[in-house]
Amino acid sequence: MTAEAAVAVPALVVFVAALLWALTAASAQIQCVDAARAGARAAARSEPRAAAVEAARSAAPEGARVTLGRSDDLWRVRVEAPTPGPHGIALTLAAEAVAPAEDAMPGGEVP
Repeated sequence: MTAEAAVAVPALVVFVAALLWALTAASAQIQCVDAARAGARAAARSEPRAAAVEAARSAAPEGARVTLGRSDDLWRVRVEAPTPGPHGIALTLAAEAVAPAEDAMPGGEVP
């Protein structure tokens, strides 16, 4: 094995590992966005709070924290989750979705 290969192979392994970590983090971020949207839709349909939170949790990545709140005529759902993979790279992924409450609309219809 040459000296160049002795340096290149470990560097390539680290690069591939970082790439795989970035792909799983991007996937978890997309799950957070989908979970926030699902929770906001459920809350906007006047489903019980527990059902809206459960809708968000079921779509969220493992270990996610779901926050549901209402301000005026809007339901807000925030989903936060740790990045998957090694704990040395600790980032918090987050997404928020907002939906108008159907019961606040004239005639109960969303525009």
